[in-house]
Amino acid sequence: MGPGPSDVHPTVLAALARPTIGHLDPKFVELMDEVKSLLQYAFQTANRLTMPVSGPGTAGMESCFANLVEPGTTVIVCRNGVFGERMRQMVERCGGIAVMVDDAWGRAVDPNKAEAALKNHPEAEIFAFIHAETSTGALSDANELARLAQKHDCLTIMDAVTSLGGIPVRVDEWGIDAAYSGTQKCLSVPPGLSPISFSERATARVTNRKTPVQSWFMDVALVMGYWGEGKRAYHHTAPINMIYALHEGLLRLNKEGLESAWERHWKMHEALKFGLEALGFTYLAPEGERLPQLNAVWVPEDVDEASARGQLLAEHNLEIGGGLGDLAGKVWRIGLMGYASRAENVRKCLAALETVLGRSGGLIAAENHLNKTLM
Repeated sequence: MGPGPSDVHPTVLAALARPTIGHLDPKFVELMDEVKSLLQYAFQTANRLTMPVSGPGTAGMESCFANLVEPGTTVIVCRNGVFGERMRQMVERCGGIAVMVDDAWGRAVDPNKAEAALKNHPEAEIFAFIHAETSTGALSDANELARLAQKHDCLTIMDAVTSLGGIPVRVDEWGIDAAYSGTQKCLSVPPGLSPISFSERATARVTNRKTPVQSWFMDVALVMGYWGEGKRAYHHTAPINMIYALHEGLLRLNKEGLESAWERHWKMHEALKFGLEALGFTYLAPEGERLPQLNAVWVPEDVDEASARGQLLAEHNLEIGGGLGDLAGKVWRIGLMGYASRAENVRKCLAALETVLGRSGGLIAAENHLNKTLM
């Protein structure tokens, strides 16, 4: 129950054990087409360039920046946690110019600050932000941020690593030009693939680049020769069994339905929240800017956070995450992502915390909420 990787569903683990076939086998090509269609559903998009990149979520991030940023490109980057800073570094490694919009860790990106940066930098061509900041549990208004970017004729890059499958992600409705995610969060699949989706505008920018994409492996124009339509051209040896796993995870999401998955994550978050607050925890992010699938809470001052986390793992087989950067030693990050977002995990977590911390009342508070919502 940490910030990822999340628990993997047993049927996804079983899919990993299927016999490996060739990456150009006709049966595998059929599976690729199904994965693409299922990813379009998950992203809520009709984008033709929608596929999984071979690599974790950071590979998806790098694919977006490496393909869309050329030397001299001005990119407005919203930074309210660890991963906004990673975006900045990627922009600069691509030779771009990063203009930063900073907000406090634990807060959503402020649309007013974002609009001010867009007005002050008419030369900006790309606007990038984290939808669900894993380091802080903060949720930003992707719809509003994308609207502002479109108003100023900027392409948008959205990090949906922790959001896809857990909260609404509507690529087409919001007008997102490039989005990327990871398999190890709310899709209940092991780490190793990064779903991406490029709009027609973003695809045209790649096609019309003045300079080659600095990464051969990440060049989506080349990769689409393998993941595109019609005859497939060899690009690299795809991780066959991980594609099996992703296919199974996406099938499960499709069967549950996106709206039902979003509602489940919210219900489990509410139950955990009532329990944590009864035990004396407070949230880093305020109401309205808070992720249901990644609960970042301040550790009470009388708790040795590292020792307590170690005890949770050693005695209760329960893993939760610590803080990153300036938040190290100060917050815990408790994940309720994908298959892990279920009532028995909420109960297990709170019962273990009561035992380790010598407190009570959390489990009862959560149970009362579960009894109301799950009836």
